[in-house]
Amino acid sequence: MNKDIIKIMRPKQWLKNVFVFVPAFFAGSITDVHDILASVITFFAFSFAASSVYCLNDIIDVDADRRHPVKCSRPIASGAVTVSAAARLMGMLLVVSAILVMLLGSERWAVGGVILFYVLLNIAYCIRLKQFAIVDVCIIATGFVLRLLAGGFATDVVLSKWIVLMTFLLTLFLSFAKRRDDVIRMNETGEPPRKNTVRYNLTFINQTVTITATVTLVCYIMYTVSPDVGERIHTPYLYLTTVFVILGLLRYIQITVVDEKSGEPTKIMLHDRFMQTVVLLWAMSFFVIIYML
Repeated sequence: MNKDIIKIMRPKQWLKNVFVFVPAFFAGSITDVHDILASVITFFAFSFAASSVYCLNDIIDVDADRRHPVKCSRPIASGAVTVSAAARLMGMLLVVSAILVMLLGSERWAVGGVILFYVLLNIAYCIRLKQFAIVDVCIIATGFVLRLLAGGFATDVVLSKWIVLMTFLLTLFLSFAKRRDDVIRMNETGEPPRKNTVRYNLTFINQTVTITATVTLVCYIMYTVSPDVGERIHTPYLYLTTVFVILGLLRYIQITVVDEKSGEPTKIMLHDRFMQTVVLLWAMSFFVIIYML
């Protein structure tokens, strides 16, 4: 049972919540003890809140998951965990998240408000909004922006408009790439994995992936050459990190279009050595430019 409970919480998906560290990292304050501690607390508060949403999602989708070739193995769909046990777990996770938020001091109200909005938005997503094509991916992308805002409020970092736009567009790109995997499965089996999959096709998805990847890259370049950003972090060399962003986007498009394995972005980040190397080199170059030059 313990293993199944952990599986419902999807701790591997907590990788998404590293976005709360982005404001401190980009602001050059990642070495500040207060900012690190606040970011860590926010990370776990957001992670437990997100896990509560996963519980709700699995409860609502239990019948559909039982018909899905992969999702049928989820604890609730397989019968390993009852719906009532999952509901109790959801409540416990929300309580733990709230307790962690209260440890943040004066920032707790802003961070708590962001997390609460995230939970309410995703409840609406699970109940109804995920049935609408385009709306579903926009809500997912908004969730990542909320992670960014939570990290910014926790560390008192004012976010650049370019970072906000870049985060939204990058996660929109990843979400459309994931939907491509659903369209391929629908074309092969004749049954849509999601109700809204019928409102997507490969032509549309390929175009949206290309558009969002291109605009994401433009936003990143605009961020690195922004005069305000250069003055704040005292370096004009951020543009040099663009090469790693290009490589990362190209690799993900290759995985999406050539390998047709874009269904699990988190799994790609955890297992694809090329992507891991690119992200590591990007982070190292960014760290050197901001903190050492």
